Amino acid sequence: MLATRRKADAVAMDDFNNAVERIVAGLEKKNRVLNPREREIVAHHEMGHALVAMALPGTDPVHKVSIIPRGIGALGYTIQRPTEDRFLMTREKLENKIAVLLGGRAAEKIIFDHLSTGAADDLVKATDIARAMVARYGMDPDLGHVSYDTDRPGFLGTGDQSSWLNRRYSDASAERMDEKVRALIDTVFDRALAILEVNADLLRESAARLLEKETLDEADLSEFTARVHHPRNAAA
Repeated sequence: MLATRRKADAVAMDDFNNAVERIVAGLEKKNRVLNPREREIVAHHEMGHALVAMALPGTDPVHKVSIIPRGIGALGYTIQRPTEDRFLMTREKLENKIAVLLGGRAAEKIIFDHLSTGAADDLVKATDIARAMVARYGMDPDLGHVSYDTDRPGFLGTGDQSSWLNRRYSDASAERMDEKVRALIDTVFDRALAILEVNADLLRESAARLLEKETLDEADLSEFTARVHHPRNAAA
């Protein structure tokens, strides 16, 4: 459709990239004007995602970072591009995905010492992953190799496991799961903070570049990827 609209004879790679961005992040909203302070916060937030992804092993490469608002509520976006199909996820890889999601909030904490509403969607996604790890995939050593949540429909075809009639675990187990989810999120958030603290100068520099250009592609980001300090270097 994009190629047709520009009256092209063939589909180009830019058409694919633009289509993916439209699906992932929504339509560009250039009429949504942010004030300078908001743009600065969003730039650091997005580069927080990107630098954490660059620092962690096995994460998908960062394809593009932008502070051009898209969709209904996205003030900026960071797109990672998988290099291969994956059908299994380990605990380490899931924790890395949570760390990348929390990288934006961690960057705001380090640079501005505040917490904003910009991380709302990130928190929902991170919490969903953490809850699945604890309640569905049996990845918490204290709770054991037990799956508390499933995709199977409940009684009379209802899939609402929030109802105590459909739940297969006790209130005590639900409370323990809540505690484990929070502990996992807090631990991974501290990890994201540690990564960005040792890369604080690079975070400021890359955010300034993003403010200047509004969008950074893989070629722009390669410079920062080569200079990012990895966790093992930070621990040393």
